[in-house]
Amino acid sequence: MDVSQLLFGVIVSTVLLISSLIIAAFAVLWLSGTGYLGVKVLAAAVLGVLIFSGVNAFLVKSWTWWKESKIRPLPDKKLFSFVAILYVVTVIFALWYAFAIVLNKNWAYDKATRGGYELSFSELVADTWSQKKPRLPTPDQVAGEIWKSTGTAAAKKWERTEGDPFLERISEVLGDKRNLIRHAWLTLSATMLGFVFGTGLGILLAVGIVHNRAMDNSVMPWVITSQTIPILALAPMIIVVLNAVGLSGLIPKAVISAYLSFFPVVVGMVKGLRSPDSMQLDQMRTWFASKAQIFWKLRLPASVPYLFTSLKIGVAASLVGAIVGELTISQDGGLGARMLQGNYYGATLIIWAALIVAAALAAVLVSSVGLAERVTKKRMGFVQ
Repeated sequence: MDVSQLLFGVIVSTVLLISSLIIAAFAVLWLSGTGYLGVKVLAAAVLGVLIFSGVNAFLVKSWTWWKESKIRPLPDKKLFSFVAILYVVTVIFALWYAFAIVLNKNWAYDKATRGGYELSFSELVADTWSQKKPRLPTPDQVAGEIWKSTGTAAAKKWERTEGDPFLERISEVLGDKRNLIRHAWLTLSATMLGFVFGTGLGILLAVGIVHNRAMDNSVMPWVITSQTIPILALAPMIIVVLNAVGLSGLIPKAVISAYLSFFPVVVGMVKGLRSPDSMQLDQMRTWFASKAQIFWKLRLPASVPYLFTSLKIGVAASLVGAIVGELTISQDGGLGARMLQGNYYGATLIIWAALIVAAALAAVLVSSVGLAERVTKKRMGFVQ
């Protein structure tokens, strides 16, 4: 890496970090005291917009000068992307800590009033960032709860099963109902099963819609209409019907996941299968290609970019469906059941820990689909 590229990244990171901290500091100072909250929120928002506008203008000017300059090479795109991601994460964390003070300050002031003492700003910050049941936990509190629900819980279960066979100890550790890994695995199982069902159904429907005019005129409108029904209203009905025919546990949650994931696959595959233009289709016909040959040699390869874009949306929707299903049948466990448990006991840390694990799970799933997309496109010759 060139020294100038590294220097550019450091400068940009420093400027953006300082601007984020300034915004967060002013927001805290304006919002943490007493008075007209609406005016302070508006002032903090205006101040934030002004600072961001100035920083963005500075960055645009700096980038334009750097691009036109022939003295130094342009910074690496990967480095610039890393700086952008670092900036967004820094802003999110700064605002998260700031709003933790805003949302948790009432309880801190109530304790101070009952105790007959006044809180300084530093004491207020320390109290709002360390409450046992905060309205908004801080990132370090959420991280601590995740570790407590995974590493600490697994270590305690491992110690209690000392003397048992190794495989049984592993099974008991992973099967512990207090272990967040178990809940994540249950959610992942329902997600993947539903994603496979939904993807298969979506591809089959898309092929039928493209090759059959009757299906295009009849099925496609119903596919679109199906997504207008709120999943929170539909999920209990699906579970009751499936339980009536003897299907319970993983299958109902997978069906809900499939219901949410098949729609983007249908829409994307229909668009992809119809992407070849008339000249390409006429060329295939001049070679006396059959419909099957046109499908396998032209339509299907052309639909691959559309398919993987739809799969990224579908796998995320499938995860949402699995969590919604777990909210309805919470006794089976899962991240949705964990969130519901935290809601029952007013334990926001449990809710946020399950939420962050679910978000990380979604990122892994979408990244896996993206990796499969790059490998497939490279093998098919889309990417050199």
